Amino acid sequence: MRVTADVLVALVAALHGYILVLEMFLWERRPGRELSGFDAALARTTAPLAANQGLYNGFLAAGLVWGLVAGGPTGHQAQLFFLSCVVVAGLYGGATANRRILVAQALPGALALGAVLLAG
Repeated sequence: MRVTADVLVALVAALHGYILVLEMFLWERRPGRELSGFDAALARTTAPLAANQGLYNGFLAAGLVWGLVAGGPTGHQAQLFFLSCVVVAGLYGGATANRRILVAQALPGALALGAVLLAG
């Protein structure tokens, strides 16, 4: 079960790394605009906000990677904390911004969190 948990944590970390790239560097280009549904003008106006969001997604990814490499009780606790943050952020985003966030962020985070808890 530990291997499954580690793979799920790594996938969630990779997802948040990808979101960082989309929001910080590709927001005004096709991939970012397809994600947001914004036209070029609105993407340009909201780019600083998206970059800030992307930075926070990067912090989540970094914390999850730290949890994977630290190992032991510290790594386990880091995984629990950062996965909990992912789930809360996904629930909030799903409730306030777009319901797709529930499936794209909260669900993978919750699955990984469950696996980490079961792996103990």
